[in-house]
Amino acid sequence: MDTPLSTIAVVGLGTMGIGIAEVLARAGREVIGIDVSDAAARQAVAALEASTARAVKRERITEGERLDVLARFRTFSDLQAVADAQLVIEVVPESYEIKQQLFRELDAIVSPTTILATGTNALSVTRLAAESQHPERVLGLHFFNPAPAMKLVEVVSSVLTAPPAVEAVTELARELGKEPVAVGDRPGFVADGLLFGYLNQAAAMYEANYASREDIDAAMRLGCGLPMGPLALLDLIGVDTARTVLEAMYSASHDRLHAPAPILKQLSEAGLTGRKAGRGFYTYVAPGSQTMVPDAQTPLEGAGAEAGRTVRSVGVAGSGTMASGMAEVFAKAGYDVVLAARSQEKADTAKRRIAKSLERSVTKGRLTAQARDETLGRITAAGSLDSFADVDLAVEAVAEDLAVKQQLFGTLDKICKPGAVLATTTSSLPVVACARATSRPQDVIGMHFFNPAPAMKLVEVVRTVLTADDVHATVREVCRKIRKHPVDCGDRAGFIVNALLFPYLNNAIKMVEEHYATLDDIDAAMKLGGGYPMGPFELLDVVGLDVSLAIEKVLHGEFRDPGLAPAPLLEHLVAAGCLGRKTGRGFREYARR
Repeated sequence: MDTPLSTIAVVGLGTMGIGIAEVLARAGREVIGIDVSDAAARQAVAALEASTARAVKRERITEGERLDVLARFRTFSDLQAVADAQLVIEVVPESYEIKQQLFRELDAIVSPTTILATGTNALSVTRLAAESQHPERVLGLHFFNPAPAMKLVEVVSSVLTAPPAVEAVTELARELGKEPVAVGDRPGFVADGLLFGYLNQAAAMYEANYASREDIDAAMRLGCGLPMGPLALLDLIGVDTARTVLEAMYSASHDRLHAPAPILKQLSEAGLTGRKAGRGFYTYVAPGSQTMVPDAQTPLEGAGAEAGRTVRSVGVAGSGTMASGMAEVFAKAGYDVVLAARSQEKADTAKRRIAKSLERSVTKGRLTAQARDETLGRITAAGSLDSFADVDLAVEAVAEDLAVKQQLFGTLDKICKPGAVLATTTSSLPVVACARATSRPQDVIGMHFFNPAPAMKLVEVVRTVLTADDVHATVREVCRKIRKHPVDCGDRAGFIVNALLFPYLNNAIKMVEEHYATLDDIDAAMKLGGGYPMGPFELLDVVGLDVSLAIEKVLHGEFRDPGLAPAPLLEHLVAAGCLGRKTGRGFREYARR
């Protein structure tokens, strides 16, 4: 295993195999591509030719370098061609039978020192290694799609793997310009272990008709900054592949969150496996295409829209960051805004915060001085809710405490004029409980903005069973006027974003509790392998561990799923006062300001 990994075989020239072969050939390795299909081999060569031609056109490589890369890639249909390889990477279909047979055949062909790597993301590396005459040289090498672009490589050791083999492929990954993360052998490893549970819950949410596929995907893209929504991502990965991974995860964990949503089985067995089939959760212009086309489920713009109420003025209750952010958003859109706090001093402080925010926008050239002055001129700071007497829409952003909010809504009920829409920005409490604190529950709705309100485009519009149709229509129209993207969801814990986000964060904490991976490796895996803007522990420390624990408790209390129970480590950190960045210590330590 001390031999340099200069000749590497890739067995299976599907999308992933082609991508891995390209990465290796560009890095100066001799690459032997193996596939039983001559068509797949030709496609692999054509893909490399096209990719390197684009690189020459963009002046990233020269024509001479391109020819060298192409010369280093040879394809064969006979497995005997791998005889001289120092490393074999298999990316054949996710089946124990197929992979185990391949490892048995490789034992008879390659040198005893040749490293055998499986590209599986769902099957047990240990079980595959056990089929080899030399299990110590078998490990997992999990690239992410598209392999040329994605930086993460998970290096998976079984209890049988020899450390020199791990060291060799880890060094190779670094030489390829990748970020290797060392993980143990369990289904899904780190990135997919967290990702697929989240995808499964999104599929179940859609299957339950809680929200449309478009709204679920938009909520996670706009609310969390993800590159793709979960249902579109399932189509890209392959619905059948996702089901296979989840089955393996569930067999190991027996966690209901990993039990594949029935819709995954239904779509798989119907052949609706996603982009590769031309249809999955969405419909595509052709098999293999990424271009979506309208289908029977595509919402028609403006179809059946109810006429809303007229909104000219908005009242915002609260003096924190969210309240001032929302007041800024409404005022920028041309609404007259009353910003009311518990005292005139707090209201004035909140308005000064808005002035600073607007000034930064002017400095960055995003806003003119005139627009700044006009926006500020539309905001009236008030020390009492009595100033809400004439507003058309009242939105509260006070403490996330049901008793506090109910008391506020009782006050709004007495002060606000008949027909005014009353909205709560709660992220976890029942909207209907706020509505019942008034004599006009039909006028109450949820408008869940995301922080920072001026920057984040998403608003979750939460209607209760009592919310009037015209109130719902009013809020959606207001969202469009303030240039936000509204998504509809029902009044249940977590709505869309938090219901999908926080179980994922909780599962990341459980990985650390079980000593499966480190904070840094998990954060790196999700940023590099999943395209997440922040790793789960970075995000937890920003959100606040106390806030996160409260949301986890609400989700667990409503859905009663054992898998949603807050991780004990989270509870311990909160009890110790380690709440994240705001206290200087959470999962990590931070310099005090």
